[in-house]
Amino acid sequence: MSQPTDADRRRWARYLVEERHEGQVYERLAARRTGEEREILLSLAEAERRHEQHWLDLLGEEPRRLPRAGLRSRVLSMMAGRFGSIFVLALAQSAEARSPYDREAYATPAMRADEKVHHEVVRGLAARGRRRLSGSFRAAVFGANDGLVSNLALVMGIGATGVSASLVLFSGIAGLLAGALSMGAGEFVSVRSQRELLSATEANGDADAAAGDLDIDANELALVYRARGVDESEALRRAQRVVEAARRGSEATATGPVHIAHGTTEVVGSDWGAAISSFLLFSSGAIIPVLPWIFGLDGVVALVTALVLVGIALMTTGALVGILSGGPPLRRALRQLVIGFGAAAVTYVLGLVFNVGV
Repeated sequence: MSQPTDADRRRWARYLVEERHEGQVYERLAARRTGEEREILLSLAEAERRHEQHWLDLLGEEPRRLPRAGLRSRVLSMMAGRFGSIFVLALAQSAEARSPYDREAYATPAMRADEKVHHEVVRGLAARGRRRLSGSFRAAVFGANDGLVSNLALVMGIGATGVSASLVLFSGIAGLLAGALSMGAGEFVSVRSQRELLSATEANGDADAAAGDLDIDANELALVYRARGVDESEALRRAQRVVEAARRGSEATATGPVHIAHGTTEVVGSDWGAAISSFLLFSSGAIIPVLPWIFGLDGVVALVTALVLVGIALMTTGALVGILSGGPPLRRALRQLVIGFGAAAVTYVLGLVFNVGV
């Protein structure tokens, strides 16, 4: 290999700084976790220290002036220290996917392999977080976006008819309350109905409690367990244990029946909690299009301001979805923007058609 140049040494120094920051990110994330996830993150940090040492060895010693880490690395390090959230892992996954070592002659084959493995490890950790977050995040994005798009479409349509600012404001507030109440009521009924449905399928111990009075052998009690999904031989053994324990009068010390899952393992949350959260999430999005009129704007200025505010909110939620899904944030942000503005354009044109004047 040829004699390293000053450009090579500057590049090594930059790699050194980046590896150091990546190690700090994993250490800070590990400090906020326990168990297996903590061990995995600390192992990643140790690997980054090995890479850091490689560049130090090539440099001979640490340079007196090190370059500044890239913006992504600095943001990741800051977020890991303050939040330790799934967003950090999702961003780290994207960073690991863009390793420069594939094109770096001074990187070892082991380092190149490490970076590919790190990407998969971080992807796996991020996937755990995504699974934990997916339900609540979906509800939050759906509720807020529903409020943003529906109320923007409403105020754009009403505003385009030429009515007074006060009427647009009233329409926006009415749309907010109508939508939020509808969302809240829908969630309440949905969760309550699901709970009642699951409650009707729950097993009870009535048959087991009556086992001591059975005049027959355990076969009929076994049918209870078979109906719950237990195979025939295991159902028979379980029924025999229950009957024998009951007849001995030692049911309190017996192993006792184990209720079998019915194929429905979903944990149903609070109906009031679901209703209130849906109300608030929808309201948080629906209030944004109304803000210009709340602060006294009217006409075209109010409409344009509403579009800008909602556009920012739509792009923010879209970018967050992109980060969490490991996809390109800008593409997701633009998708959200096009969908929201497309709906608003339809109602705005409709309002122009039915212009009623001031």
